[in-house]
Parts: sequence; structure tokens; C-alpha cells
Amino acid sequence: MDQDVDTRPREYERFERPVPDWFRDAKLGIFVHWGAYSVPAWAEPIGALGTIDDTRWYRHNPYAEWYANTIRIAGSPAAEHHRETYQGRPYDEFLDDWTADAFDADALVAMFAAAGARYVVPTTKHHDGIALWDAPHTGDRNAVGRGPRRDLVGEFAEAARAAGLRFGAYYSGGLDWHVGAAAPIESDAQLVPPAGDEYARYAHDHLVDLIERYRPDLLWGDIGWPVAGHAPGPFSLADVFDRFYTATPDGVVNDRWSGVHADFLTSEYESGRSNEGSAAWENCRGIGYSFGYNRLEGSEHNLDGPAAIRLFIDVVSRGGNLLLNVGPTASGTLPAPQQATLRALGAWNARHGDAVFGSRPLQGAPSSDGPWVRWTRTGDRANAIVDAAGRVEIASPSGVDAATAVTVDGAPVAAERRGDVLVVEVPVEAVGPAVVRFLTS
Repeated sequence: MDQDVDTRPREYERFERPVPDWFRDAKLGIFVHWGAYSVPAWAEPIGALGTIDDTRWYRHNPYAEWYANTIRIAGSPAAEHHRETYQGRPYDEFLDDWTADAFDADALVAMFAAAGARYVVPTTKHHDGIALWDAPHTGDRNAVGRGPRRDLVGEFAEAARAAGLRFGAYYSGGLDWHVGAAAPIESDAQLVPPAGDEYARYAHDHLVDLIERYRPDLLWGDIGWPVAGHAPGPFSLADVFDRFYTATPDGVVNDRWSGVHADFLTSEYESGRSNEGSAAWENCRGIGYSFGYNRLEGSEHNLDGPAAIRLFIDVVSRGGNLLLNVGPTASGTLPAPQQATLRALGAWNARHGDAVFGSRPLQGAPSSDGPWVRWTRTGDRANAIVDAAGRVEIASPSGVDAATAVTVDGAPVAAERRGDVLVVEVPVEAVGPAVVRFLTS
């Protein structure tokens, strides 16, 4: 979530540039939320962001990665759970219990690549302030000094690049409950980045260190940026972006930097949907209602394979990328339901990926939910992605030549135009929606 306002100094105008093709073509990224909060792994799975009043949202927060905040809200179910289960122990003790003993970055990233992902974005520091590398000014309050005692950011970066994926770095600049927070957050109005030069320099030095060590292709900020770091200067966000684009000329940043600059806009679950009409955008969400692993989530809360495939196709058909999140357990493995969803997504992408990766929206193409149809364009081909089989009537975009209909394998498909309707004999697919391709004029 973010509370950006448009306060951009003119200094940031120089960072405006065309969005690189790699990002527009990538379509699918994997978000990874992992930290000390993966030890208690507890949140109420009440629903999706953007569908729940903010006062209820914070007191019953379904984001397990917000555990350190929710247990400080007096009378909340999380506070009661923490008292009964952990006798109210200090949150930082979970850092020592976070073992990562089964974590294999290469194996995990291979699973992401098999799902079709083109980039990976792990959290490097979430709102609890615990860094996943030995970040400056953090002492031993990081994954190298305690708990895993490993440079987890470095392991993700190396594994991603070895697998041919782009590497992104999530960083929470606008919230740090350890350094800059006092009272627990109980409403959106309290989402205000820490004030003062000291925190601005603290966050600046973290991002500079991430850039110099790991050269990320994407910087994914969250909850804004301290106002003291907006104005140009040696410890400013402008300095961070100068260093980032110098190190990675085709790099991209998201829109959660208090409105000063963005290469692409974001939505999160059902929040920020108005951003989805922009030239470049990305929807992020978990497989369940939480980003961090939540042991309370069951199948009724999770996207299964078919639902994840439909979500991905829908986002791509409208011109966006999907950043689908996984939340490893404290040991570093993915829960079985998350693995199953990724496998299903990968099976569909392995057969139909060229209808989505590198595609663009087909202008004037009508989407439908009865039957379920989405359209994309790749070169001179219009791709009708249809979650139905047999004789199907679908609304037709202009310029589609019914006589040229073929399957993904190039086999002819019986199709005819009847006014504005295409009558298509859609083949049966083993996994997910079928793709029927047409030449366009």
C-alpha cells in the first residue's frame, strides 16, 4: 500500500524515459515476502485489500508480514494470539528463530522460471526494519547477523541471473517500525513516512548499498519516501535514482516514492485499480490474501491454478504485468498449495506462452465473462484466449479474418463470422483456456 501525493520537484523530470521493452514484454514476475514474520506466520484471512474498510483492515490485518504492527493494536485478535501463543515475547526474537535451513535459492528460482516468470522481486527490508542482507546502520539486526546468518538478497540475485531472470529489489522506505515508528498504525491516515534527515539518510544508504552490491534491474519502493529525502542533495532520492540508472540504464522503478518519479504504476489486489489504464502498470497480489506466509490460509483463500491462469491472462490482455507473490515458510520452502498454483501456471505458459509474453493488447477487442474470452496481439496475429470448448460464439474485434483460425499447434480451426460474432469450434485443452489465433488486417 502507498499514500503517494504528487509533490515531485523538477529535479526528477530528468528521469523520465520510455519504459524498456524487457519490462513491457516480461508480463509475469514473482514477488517474495520472507522475513522474521514467517515464523509466527499468522493473520486473519478476512479478504482482499481494497474491499475492506481501513479501520477493520488494520485491526484484523490479513497481511502476515504486518504481524509486528497488528500485535500492538490493543484488543486485536493478533494481539490475543500473540499473548496466548508466545506469551507476548518481543517480536525481534522471531529473527533468531528464522532458520532458513531449507532455503535453496537456485531451486526456488527454478520453480519461478518454470512458471514462466521473467523477473523476481524479493523483499530486502520490509516494515519491520529487518534487512535480508547486512545493510549499513543495522548492526546485527539483519539476516546475516542473526537468524539465517546468510546474505539472502545476494543469493536471490545470483540465482535469478543464473536462471536468466531479471532481479528486482523491494524496499520499504516509508515505514520502519524499528527505526521510525511509535504508535501502531490503525488507519490509512497514519501511513506517513518517518520525518527528519536521519531516517532519510538511513534509507538512502540502504538503497545505495543495494545498487552497488547487487545492481538490481528494478527498484520496488513501498509506502512512499521520507520528505527530507525529496529535495536534491547527496543523500536524496534523486541521488539514489542517479546511481540506479547509471548502474542499470534499462532499469525501472515503480510508483511508490511519494509521487516524485515512476516508470510504471501499480495496483494491489483491488486497490489502485485506476492505475491499470496507464501506459505501463503492474498488479501485485499474493496467492492468498497475505503476502507473507500465513498458516491460517486454506484452499478457500488461495488462487488455485485455473484462477491464477485467468488472472494472469486478464492482466496481460489489458496491458499490464502480474507480480504474483509467494510467501516461503521460515525454513525457506514454499507451502504445497503455492507450489501447485505455480506448476499449473507454468503448464499453461509452456503451451500458450507466446500468446502472452511479448504481446500487446488488441485494440477494440471485447472481453467477455460468458463465455470467458480475452484477446492479445502478437505481430499480425490476434489471439483469442477462450475458457470454453466446442462451438462457441464470441464477439469479434474488427479486422479479424475468421478463415485463418488455427490452434497453438497450427492446426486449422472451424470458424465463421456472423456479423459482429465469431462462431468458433474451440479445441479442448488439458490445462486452462484454449488459444485460437487469427490473422488481422
